[in-house]
Amino acid sequence: MSSLKQIAADIGVSVATVSNALTDKGRVSKEMAARIRARAEELGYRPNVTARALKRGQTGILGLVMPDLTNPLFPRIAQSLSDAADARQLGILIADSRRNAGEQENAMRRLIDRGVDGLLVVPQKGSAPEPQAVPTVVINTPSDPRNTVSADHVGGGYLIGRHIADMGHRNVVLLGGDAVSDVQQDRIAGMRRALQGRARVCVCWGADGIATLPLQVTNGASAVLTTSDLLALRVQSTLASAGLSVPGDVSLTGFDDLPLALAMHPPLSTVAQDVDRIAGRAIAIMCDLIAGQPAPVSGETIPTRLVARQSTTSFQPAANPET
Repeated sequence: MSSLKQIAADIGVSVATVSNALTDKGRVSKEMAARIRARAEELGYRPNVTARALKRGQTGILGLVMPDLTNPLFPRIAQSLSDAADARQLGILIADSRRNAGEQENAMRRLIDRGVDGLLVVPQKGSAPEPQAVPTVVINTPSDPRNTVSADHVGGGYLIGRHIADMGHRNVVLLGGDAVSDVQQDRIAGMRRALQGRARVCVCWGADGIATLPLQVTNGASAVLTTSDLLALRVQSTLASAGLSVPGDVSLTGFDDLPLALAMHPPLSTVAQDVDRIAGRAIAIMCDLIAGQPAPVSGETIPTRLVARQSTTSFQPAANPET
């Protein structure tokens, strides 16, 4: 197995220089650092992360608490966080709080008991994780005072609302899954801001709200904006059962740009989060906290992106019946 000594001998430098080059410490020229890294790669050298972590009094492991791993958005976030952590030679233990705020607290305690260096928490709807004994990064929404980094959910709602208003829709339904969710409330708030003064808006929630949609469309609503792609899929099924088509009878939008948005027919207009960038910033902030740097004064907001597809179309007034 290759070692720092072998790399140092091959390059003709000290072991300390090799160590500094591979850990971005000390004064090593870019050219020399590049030579050292290239030789380490050729030899297949891998640092002993466990020994290094123990020397620092750390485990090199982070805890991640997710709200519901059956929701396809959250495994996607977990994968991006794992990739970002792996790039810094950190591991992640994942706990699923299973849509339960009490289990969320239990999961955080279990991970701390296992010696994690820090906690990453995507909180349950309507919950605010209590301060913990280890550095904690919360990934939620800007309106959460404990949020560390998140997508711009208000801005994303604004993008989709403006998209619908610009297409001429003047009677719009906004549908959320659960009013207790800060994320969904922020998305609705952004939609309302974009539509203010441009369209009549009706806000409804959950299964009761979905049940009203066929009648609302029959009575003139020309667009339904939902707070998630999963919710949009349920809406499309309900409308189809009532003999209503998307976008022929009503335009439909989602949020999150999950793979199912492309699998739907027609493909769903939605809003995409930059999950990789959010994950990268979350891990970077966590590393700073573990190193003893102060926590950010306010949460960091990552812009979202409108993805317009065939489920939305320009408003077409119903033709007047011939008399």
